[in-house]
Amino acid sequence: MELTDILGSDAVFACVKVQSKKRLFQEIASAASARLRLPEAQLQAALLERENLGPTGVGFGVAIPHARIEQLDHVVGLFFSLESPVEFESVDRKPVDLVFALFAPQSAGAEHLKALAKVSRVLRSESVCAKLRSTKDVAALYAILADTEKSQAA
Repeated sequence: MELTDILGSDAVFACVKVQSKKRLFQEIASAASARLRLPEAQLQAALLERENLGPTGVGFGVAIPHARIEQLDHVVGLFFSLESPVEFESVDRKPVDLVFALFAPQSAGAEHLKALAKVSRVLRSESVCAKLRSTKDVAALYAILADTEKSQAA
């Protein structure tokens, strides 16, 4: 699985202005709703339900919120670069400014785990995160994320 399999160039957002985790989840749900043609409230509720099991902030300013959605037939990702970091209850207690949200089918056990692992590997790289933080351009953000596949394959 490659990031470009789950992340389209139209699902990357730069300099998103939010003041809280709750507002961030609203933004994610709104953007996902437009792409998935599902109710925003359903998507937000699914993210919050998963988050209540434990925070999805993985550290180093990165979060990977995710949820399973009955109506989906494949994993879909959205990437957000935040204008200012927000508190996220991350494992390292640092605020988050890079967010990769995932929505997976209810039945997508292995596919969901592969997507989480792929995103985690990419965003664990300090150099990738530094590049992502250095630009406010949506096309550049997408290119950085897509390029990680080539650099990791080499």
